[in-house]
Amino acid sequence: MKSHWNRRQVLRQAALAGAASALGTLPARPLLAASPNEKLNIAVVGCGGRGGDDLSGVSSENIVALCDVDDRRAARAYKAHPKARRFRDFRKMLDAVGREIEAVVVGTPDHTHAPPAVAAMKMGKHCYCEKPLAHSVYEVRTMREIAQQKKLATQMGTQIHAEPNYRRVVELIQSGAIGPVGEVHVWFGGSYAGKDRPKETPPVPPELDWDLWLGPAPTRPYHPCYLPGAWRRWWDFGCGALGDFGCHYMDLPFWALGLRYPTSVEAEGPPVHPEGTPGWLTIRYEFPARGALPPVRLTWYDGGKRPAQVQQGKVPNWGSAVLFVGQKGMLLADYGRRKLLPEAQFAGFQAPKPTIPDSIGHHREWIAACKTGSPTTCNFDYSGALAEAVVLGNVAYRCGKKLLWDAASLKATGCPEADPYIRPEYRQGWG
Repeated sequence: MKSHWNRRQVLRQAALAGAASALGTLPARPLLAASPNEKLNIAVVGCGGRGGDDLSGVSSENIVALCDVDDRRAARAYKAHPKARRFRDFRKMLDAVGREIEAVVVGTPDHTHAPPAVAAMKMGKHCYCEKPLAHSVYEVRTMREIAQQKKLATQMGTQIHAEPNYRRVVELIQSGAIGPVGEVHVWFGGSYAGKDRPKETPPVPPELDWDLWLGPAPTRPYHPCYLPGAWRRWWDFGCGALGDFGCHYMDLPFWALGLRYPTSVEAEGPPVHPEGTPGWLTIRYEFPARGALPPVRLTWYDGGKRPAQVQQGKVPNWGSAVLFVGQKGMLLADYGRRKLLPEAQFAGFQAPKPTIPDSIGHHREWIAACKTGSPTTCNFDYSGALAEAVVLGNVAYRCGKKLLWDAASLKATGCPEADPYIRPEYRQGWG
C-alpha cells in the first residue's frame, strides 16, 4: 500500500485503469492514493448531520464531490465546498468522478451505508463509513470482505475510539489490573421506541428526493416523522438504540478483550413491533475463549435497564457505561472516566505506563492510511466483527429466541426464520 508516486503517476494509473475497464479487464490493484504530502481526492455521500461532521473531519483534503438527497440538509456543505461537484444519486456520482477520486466517506442513514460503500470499494476506493457500518449482518460482512480483498484503507466512524480514556482502559484490562475478565455489562441510558406507521401522506418537500432517500428499503409514502434523525426508530431504516450506541460502548470490551464473533445471542424486550424499534432491550452475548483468555458473557442494556451490580449499589449508576468484572475486581468506564472497584481495594493503585500511542485523530488516521498504508484502529476487519455482533442483537430480539451463531456460514443454526433479518431483501433495482 505504500506509495512514493507523484500525482502525475497516480493520474496516469487512473487513466490506465479506465482503459483496462473499457477493454473488459480490471486493474490488478486498487488505485494508489496520493503521497503523504499531497491531498487526497475524496467524495462524500451524506453531507448533513453526522455526515457533515465527517466532511469537516476530512476537509483538509481535496473534496471532489458531494452527494446528498436533501438539498436543504446539504446546504452548509455546498457553501463550504463550492468547487465540489454536486450529486443526489451516488451511482451517478461514481460514474462521473470514479476515475478522479481515491476515497469515499459515507455518512448516510444506516440503511444506505452499504450500497455506496460497496460500490465504491469494488472500484478500489478507500472507505470511511459511519457506525454501525451497515444495516444488516450480511451487509457488514460483505463490506469487510471487499475491503480485505481490495486491500483498502478503511475506518468505521466510532470517533470515541481515538480518545485517550479508551486507551487507558484497555491498558488496565490487558495489564491484569482486575484479573481475567469473564463478564462485561454495557448500558446506554437512552431509548428509541418506535411506533405505528403514520396514515397521513403529506407532500414531499421539493428539496428532498424521497425515492433516493429510501434507497434499498421498501417503498412507503413520505412523512416527516422519518427524517432527519428519527429514522433510527424504524426497522426499515435504522437499528434503534443498540445500532446507534452499541458500536461506541461495546468497542471497549471488543478492544480490551480481543472479542470477535459470539457463539450465541439472546434478547429480551417489549413485544416486537413490526415497524418500530423497541423502547428497551437486554441482550446476552456469549463469546468463546481466546487462547489463554476465558469465555466472556457480555450483556447489553438500554432504555433504563441496568445490571444487578448497579441496582444493588455496588457500582455507581452512570448514565451510560461499561463494567468489566474480573477475578480481582471491577473496572467501570464511560467516554471520559474510569474507576477501579471496590475503591478501597484499589487505594494507592499505580496504573501501568501507557503503551498504546495517542491517536492523531480518527479521521486523520484514515487519511494517513489512504496515503501511506499505515494502520487504522477501527478498520473494517476489527469494526466489522463489532458491528456484526451489534446488529445481530436485533436479529435475536426480532426472532424471539436464542440464536446459536455460526459466524463462518453467517447462519443462526436451526433458526431459518432469522435469515430475512440477517440478509433483508433489497427493493428492486438496488440489489
